[in-house]
Order: sequence, then structure tokens, then C-alpha cells
Amino acid sequence: MNISRAGRLALTVVLAVYGFALLRHPEAGSLMDSVDLPIHETGHLVFLPFGEFIQFLGGTLFQLIVPSVFVGYFLKRKDRHAASAALWWVGQNFWNISVYVKDARAEELPLVGGGEHDWAYLLGRMGWLPHDQIIGQRIWAAGVLVYLVAIAGGLVALVGGPVADDTSTDRPSDQPGGEPAETLSGSTGGP
Repeated sequence: MNISRAGRLALTVVLAVYGFALLRHPEAGSLMDSVDLPIHETGHLVFLPFGEFIQFLGGTLFQLIVPSVFVGYFLKRKDRHAASAALWWVGQNFWNISVYVKDARAEELPLVGGGEHDWAYLLGRMGWLPHDQIIGQRIWAAGVLVYLVAIAGGLVALVGGPVADDTSTDRPSDQPGGEPAETLSGSTGGP
């Protein structure tokens, strides 16, 4: 196992263990809160032109969109392991969102700059406020599903083929016939 593969395996194990602790107690917060909160608040600004309801929903939407963009980026680069790490972030955001949704009636969470509670407003407008606990639990469960897919995907990416930056030297060269591969300048180093 090369260093890159070992590092990626270690990351997957850390995400699995840390994720398990988070899914058990998402209300305790996470190391990602300092990243997720500014993304959430930016979402309100991004979705401001689309009306009040979408603006309130925009924070949550952006929390899911931003890490999902990373998933897509890494999949496009064919780096399935990196995509699985970004997918883990999506799952962690579902747990973060579930805490906010479950707080809709109680409104005990401190809000940045005061203002109205996003989910109290959203669920209230839809007539679903009495169901905040059930809705929050379902969002949490979606996070668990995404987390499991992310961890399984990370492990499969490691055993299922070459890692994106796998620089293993078990092959004689990149060219048929054992000749050295071209360098960036186009020279093979020979006469």
C-alpha cells in the first residue's frame, strides 16, 4: 500500500469514527460548524432575489449545494475517494440542519445577528410547525444514509481500483516497450 492509499484509508477511518460520534449527538456541534455557518448565511444572500420563502430556505439549500458541488467536481476528475469525503460533508450538513429544524418550535438556538428562526418561519408558513421533531428526525436519517454511502464509497474507491494520485512504481513505464514516459516538455530524455 503506497502512502497516498494509506492516507486516504486513514481519512476514511477518521471520517467514519468522527461521523459516528456526530450522528449520535449532532446537537453537540462539530468541527465543521465554523465552515458550515458562513456557507449557510451566504445562502440567504444568494437566494435573496427569489423571494422571502426561498431566501429563508436558501441558507439550508446552500449548506447542501456547496459540498455537493465538491462531490461533482471530484467525480468529474474521476477521484471517487475525494468525492466520498465531500459526500461525507453533505451527510454532516444534514445532521446540522436536523438540529436547526428540531429547534423550530423551541427557538433555543442562538441565531447569528438575531432575526427570525429560518425553520420556525418555513415550517410555520407550510403549516408543519407542529411536526418539527419528525421532520428533523427524517433529515437526520437522510444524513445517516448519506454518511453510510460516503464511507462505503470511500472504502470501495480504495479497493476497487487505482487511486487518483496513485504514483505507484510497480510498472516499468507509461509507454509500451518499457520506454520512459514523456516529460512535460515533450522530451523522453533520450538522444
